[in-house]
Amino acid sequence: MDERVIGRSQQQASVVGLGTWQLGADWGDVDDKEALAVLEAAAESGVTFFDTADVYGDGRSEQTIATFLAGRPDLHVLVATKMGRRVDQIPENYVLDNFRAWNDRSRRNLGVDRIDLVQLHCPPTPVYSSDEVFDALDTLVAEERIARYGVSVETCAEALTAIARPNVTSVQIILNAFRMKPLLKVLPAAQEAGVGIIARVPLASGLLSGKYTKDTVFPENDHRTYNRHGEAFDQGETFSGVDYTTGVEAAAEFSALAPEGYTPAQLALRWIIDQPGVTTVIPGARSPEQARANAAAAGLPALSETTLSVIRDLYDRRIKDQVEGRW
Repeated sequence: MDERVIGRSQQQASVVGLGTWQLGADWGDVDDKEALAVLEAAAESGVTFFDTADVYGDGRSEQTIATFLAGRPDLHVLVATKMGRRVDQIPENYVLDNFRAWNDRSRRNLGVDRIDLVQLHCPPTPVYSSDEVFDALDTLVAEERIARYGVSVETCAEALTAIARPNVTSVQIILNAFRMKPLLKVLPAAQEAGVGIIARVPLASGLLSGKYTKDTVFPENDHRTYNRHGEAFDQGETFSGVDYTTGVEAAAEFSALAPEGYTPAQLALRWIIDQPGVTTVIPGARSPEQARANAAAAGLPALSETTLSVIRDLYDRRIKDQVEGRW
């Protein structure tokens, strides 16, 4: 699989990575055996970038990745984790002592002395403007606890603030065919500054797979049940903030646009890969079959201008008014 350099770093990531939120929690139940099988299928398919967080299953996702990699010492995979969501979300918690403690825990979970890439995990907005926060992150690099750092954001405004920081390697942001606002300013600014873009929620929590109907029922412990209106965390993380009924209807239109040889999910992933400035896209997978199918999107032809135009029209007609004013 093709790899791209992550921003200012010399690190590289496969154009399709693997998001591992679902291996920890909040997507229904995934047992340990199945979780390891997903990682195996992704790696066999050429995926060299795993994205996790200390809060996914309260460390379970990190530990599962560590177990998998421990048995494959010759496998090259860049592991990115995130920190900051295990405490009250106030700027005062984003200080060096806490960063060290969070980092110590993640390094233990991952079984490494130095983490490849650590990202602030959607912190309060004022954190992005704090010199002290980024000085503390620079200290973690100097202490060789982490190789590079980036941020995960909710809004385009937060992304632009982070991109202006001289040592930010990457910005992780929601980008998909139902969330196009980052194309306007964020991706061009990242390209100009030499900052990598990690595209998350690429399938709009599965909507863009075309598999769901208005009658689909998700498990009680699945965020697609309990966070539809932002009850637990930012609403934009669930179905990209799109009303479920609208999303299902728009996804049916989207599915019909898939060229021959593409599944709807692969169309959604290929759309992201084709956007200038994107480094990697990180779909999750709950089965080995999903992991392989997602990875296969990297080998499909680039989308035609006609297909790109029709997808844009669908977004403008059905989705734009719901999401662009918020994120």
